[in-house]
Amino acid sequence: MFSSRVTRSVLRRGSNAVVRFCSGESGSHGKAPITKVPLSEAVPWIPKAIYASPSDIVHETKVTTLDNGLRVASEPKFGNFCTVGVAIDSGSRFEVALPSGISHFLEKLAYGVRFSGFFFALHWWLYPNCFNIIDAQMSVTFDLEDLQLRPEKDVLLTEMIHAAGFRDNTLGLPKICPPENITKIDRSTLFTYLKHHHTPKRMVVAGVGVEHEALVEFAQKYFVEMPPIWETDPTLSNTHKLSIDHSVAQYTGGLIKEEADLSDVSIGPNPLPELAHIVIGLESVGHQHKDFVTHCVLNMMMGGGGSFSAGGPGKGMYTRLYTNVLNRYHWIHNATAYNHAYEDAGLFCIHASAHPSHLADLTQIITRELSAMNGRMSKEELERAKVQLQSMLLMNLESRPVVFEDIARQVLATGKRLQPQHFMDLIRRVTDDDVMKIAGKMLRSRPSVAALGTLKRLPRQSSWEMVGLLQPLVDDKD
Repeated sequence: MFSSRVTRSVLRRGSNAVVRFCSGESGSHGKAPITKVPLSEAVPWIPKAIYASPSDIVHETKVTTLDNGLRVASEPKFGNFCTVGVAIDSGSRFEVALPSGISHFLEKLAYGVRFSGFFFALHWWLYPNCFNIIDAQMSVTFDLEDLQLRPEKDVLLTEMIHAAGFRDNTLGLPKICPPENITKIDRSTLFTYLKHHHTPKRMVVAGVGVEHEALVEFAQKYFVEMPPIWETDPTLSNTHKLSIDHSVAQYTGGLIKEEADLSDVSIGPNPLPELAHIVIGLESVGHQHKDFVTHCVLNMMMGGGGSFSAGGPGKGMYTRLYTNVLNRYHWIHNATAYNHAYEDAGLFCIHASAHPSHLADLTQIITRELSAMNGRMSKEELERAKVQLQSMLLMNLESRPVVFEDIARQVLATGKRLQPQHFMDLIRRVTDDDVMKIAGKMLRSRPSVAALGTLKRLPRQSSWEMVGLLQPLVDDKD
């Protein structure tokens, strides 16, 4: 609006007005023309800019424990909307005494209402004892088929590497429902699991951008005063007592491989090449361990990604898996480092993929990069990884759903929430000696390997030992 008025004024006055306006002669400030003001000084007749400054307000996370043990946590955040949810200490690791796949079923049942219409709601009302479970069985079946047909195999490989690293215990139990268990899981099984694992003491109601007192009031109304359905109708669940498994995750290491023809997974005008996938993992630490942040810095230093990237600042193009792997071997399709951290254990791994004919070379290259983690690093490389980790932390916390998840997870694990500045300081204090120490400790663990695809050229496990991945086991009091 302002520019259009100026344009009309200049056009009415003629071309000479353009020169006077740009030179500052047309104003009423009575000062020297703008062309006479040095570039090192501010223009005197322009109002002084008011810049944004860091706020001194500390957004403290408030936590209230209700009479039944339910914890309510919230943090204020300016905006026109809020994020509220419930986090539950539950999952596939607690399905020891029940058929694996219950969490997969509950995921489908919990979110089914989002896409339901009147027709589906009517049938739920008519057939309340069977329709939901049949719908969940169909959704799980479709999920299993989709995972096999999808070109991206990240979900399957994550499942496989955890099964290899924590064989037959806790974190190694399947999250994806096995096909043979689809018909074994019924309403009684689901309600029995909910009755014993979805209890108030294992739950946190968290909110971002809400008033804490209001959130506590609603939590009291709907989570304390209103009893769960299995208490009002005891026939829904089994009567026998089911104890919660509190086993600590036991890292075992090992190999899990699945021979599969992936040549026709991606069909179209620009199909992806046939790929063989391999994941090599080492024992890491949980998110409450004192060395957790150091593992995150190492993970950022390794970095990686796909063979094609748009590049640019902050994209990790200077990480080790890019400079030492993807930029040197054109036939490698993907090489990415991951650090999976849980309450009592962790798994540090590298996922790589290439054509099956290069599988032996790919394994040797990834093993070499793992072995080099406990070597010396430049100061620039370490600082870049630390700054990149700090940047990623702060950037993620700009999103309300991420803040909600951070609050819920921390309160669920420790009963409180540490502010981002705490982790920024921990990242800043990481040294190269710290990184080499935790890398050497990981390399003394037995490797976990998951392989998927055409695996004729997959090396034997003894070959990985010859490359130097495994170091002699020694006592470590740390």
